[in-house]
Amino acid sequence: MSQPPEDSAPHSTGPPDRQTLRLLERHFASDSLVAETAFDPDPYEPRLLTGYLNTEQYPDSVTAARLDIRWFTTGDFSVHYVEEQEDEELWECRWDRHPNTHNTRLHFHEPPTATEVTNLELPSLHPLEVYSTVLTAIELRIERLWSNR
Repeated sequence: MSQPPEDSAPHSTGPPDRQTLRLLERHFASDSLVAETAFDPDPYEPRLLTGYLNTEQYPDSVTAARLDIRWFTTGDFSVHYVEEQEDEELWECRWDRHPNTHNTRLHFHEPPTATEVTNLELPSLHPLEVYSTVLTAIELRIERLWSNR
């Protein structure tokens, strides 16, 4: 597979990569952790893919969980994980690759608020590898939630 193209502009993520969003949606649809998927604004011109996670796999303290994915033709992306807690608090984190002034292009917004940012290294930037990395992190999060009960 070829490498993502270089930046189209220094501070631009470029247009949505609809083909990649559809590929990721197919993988979501076959994952037991994902209850439902949705494209925004619609499946014909998707800009955002949301995977609503199966809260039956979480302790009762988690009332909802989702994964919002934006992927761009430049190879930039944003993968945002959000848990809603029964006390109405949010627990969230985000894997990002985009031009910015706060960190390296590839970085991670740390949980629980996604405000602290650290540089990130991934073994591959292929969408399915990023997807696998994120789903593994979510599975570990669920395991920790159960063990801390």
